Amino acid sequence: QVQLAESGGGLVQAGGSLRLSCAASGHTYGSFNNYAMGWFRQAPGKEREFVAAISWSGGTTYYADSVKGRFTISRDNAKNTVYLQMKGLRSEDTAVYYCAARGGSSWSTRSTEYDYWGQGTQVTVSS
Repeated sequence: QVQLAESGGGLVQAGGSLRLSCAASGHTYGSFNNYAMGWFRQAPGKEREFVAAISWSGGTTYYADSVKGRFTISRDNAKNTVYLQMKGLRSEDTAVYYCAARGGSSWSTRSTEYDYWGQGTQVTVSS
């Protein structure tokens, strides 16, 4: 079983920045770098949507068009942590942000293909 814990959410004004962190523990496959990681978000009344993903090595990243150029996903395998740096935040970025782990495989944009999920952290952008 893998446990994921997000942090770093909060209230920010439009145009501001936040950095989310997701710490992983209890790696079933033996090492954090055996997992591709993703960030998803869910706004009230909407379905969960893909935000960004990163390969196990960190060498490949992928972003939703809505965040491309504003958000950056990264990981530190020595710290078992993945990050989401968010800049130029907009009111439409308001949502609960979740990190997810996909064991022994490459990254995906599909939430159904991730094995483990964190509890989520709220990001609220005021206009």
